[in-house]
Amino acid sequence: MKVVFVGPSLPDADHLCAGEISVRPPAIQGDIQSAIDGGATCIGLIDGGFEYQPPVWHKEILYGLSLGVRIFGSSSMGALRAVECEVFGMIGVGAVFEGFKSGRLIDDADVALLHGPRELAYPGLTLPLVNVVATLDALHDSGQLSPMQRDLLENHARNIFFKQRTWEKIVHNSGLDMALAPLLRSSLVDIKRLDAHLLLAAMREASSVRSREIPDWQLNRPFL
Repeated sequence: MKVVFVGPSLPDADHLCAGEISVRPPAIQGDIQSAIDGGATCIGLIDGGFEYQPPVWHKEILYGLSLGVRIFGSSSMGALRAVECEVFGMIGVGAVFEGFKSGRLIDDADVALLHGPRELAYPGLTLPLVNVVATLDALHDSGQLSPMQRDLLENHARNIFFKQRTWEKIVHNSGLDMALAPLLRSSLVDIKRLDAHLLLAAMREASSVRSREIPDWQLNRPFL
């Protein structure tokens, strides 16, 4: 059984997985372990809860890896956990994972956004910084933003709380012409979505049975 935890990074995951992979909401603490105990052989972690909910615990990921469960991470919480647990066998996928691994991305809030509920398909209400940076890079590379404009917009985007980060606020705070906002909005590069697609592709290629390879580390179970 293959299971993916996903929400605003890929709101149409149910349609895209088409029964091949079981789609579950963004993971919080205990969800990964529950999937493992329920028979999951391959797990994809894309989105996860935080702030008002306990986030995915590293040890439940290690628990799965110790049992031969293949665990992939990308886009958001999954990318963060993949960087932290890669040495133990978790597999990171995509540009956001590479950004955190290289140190270009350093803050958990770089992937955070304010969004609506699952019942409304997780509509994004604000912008995650990783999508802002990807969009600015693309517009700069195509010659539609000067180096000065690109850097100024990124610097101001970084200084806006993730629950308030919109194109209009970014442009306004930068002091640039507000006419830039429609261009930025229409040119969005949704790097989190692109990475989520890569994760699903990797999961489809992965074996449907647990690995029998013995890891070169030992999971110490806590005392009860």
